[in-house]
Amino acid sequence: MRIIIAGGSGFLGRALAASLTASGHYVQILTRQPPADAPAEPAGPQPVHWTPDGTANGLWTGPCSGADLIVNLAGESIAAGRWTPARKARLRGSRVLATRSLVRFILDADQPPSAFVSASAIGYYGDRGSESLTENAGPGSGFLADLAVEWEREALAAEKSGARVVLLRTGIVLDPHEGALAKMVPPFRLFAGGPFGSGRQYMSWIHRDDWVSLAKWAIETQAVRGPLNLSAPSPATNADFARALGRALHRPALIPAPGLALKIILGEMAGPLLLESQRVLPAQALACGFRFAHPDLDEALADLLA
Repeated sequence: MRIIIAGGSGFLGRALAASLTASGHYVQILTRQPPADAPAEPAGPQPVHWTPDGTANGLWTGPCSGADLIVNLAGESIAAGRWTPARKARLRGSRVLATRSLVRFILDADQPPSAFVSASAIGYYGDRGSESLTENAGPGSGFLADLAVEWEREALAAEKSGARVVLLRTGIVLDPHEGALAKMVPPFRLFAGGPFGSGRQYMSWIHRDDWVSLAKWAIETQAVRGPLNLSAPSPATNADFARALGRALHRPALIPAPGLALKIILGEMAGPLLLESQRVLPAQALACGFRFAHPDLDEALADLLA
């Protein structure tokens, strides 16, 4: 297939683009990075610069014409800075306006793509304690939940073109070099690791390779549509996760980070990112026959940190 990936120069986009290319698909990347800074494979297509503003205008629309499928991973990092009002506006705009631009392109296209696979997040569910959350669970409350609801609403508008729409509700993607795990490892190596707050909150995690495989499977599987939880089938409490990480690094996990201190240091985002609980289960993936390569937390961490 000829596949467009908006946000394809990011942490997950690079890995997905490489996997799709290795499988024989032709992948074109849309990126906000200046062309000189955007990574590209020497033998692959050059990344296309775009600045989405909610319209389907710009030079980026040319390379998108005739695409079989569009993947939308665009959006600023949620954890890159304190949630000031200005940063919240940027987080919203980077997701909603990018999605709106792509959907308007799809609706205006003479030959729309057969599918639109768009990022979302398990933040959709809000703080839900120990409740088991499948794709049928309703939205929660708070900034991330409200953002995810709006994000998904924009993406679902692409169904008017007849396209299959998949919403990738991504959990905590574990990678030793980027993301949450990369930030957690250094304190553990210094014998200063432990749970966040009470440690009773659930963390819905997924190995980087399983995220890529599951996203690729959603792209290639016609039966998959609607919300799809991209998380391992064995969510863990934060305390259990800390102990598993300690085992993987041969370190104790005894020094907790008090919730109040995290809120003082990180502000509002400490709650949704570190202290709130989401016990998410990949019900649609399991029902449709997807098989995780790394369903067990201890094995996944051992593989990533070997």
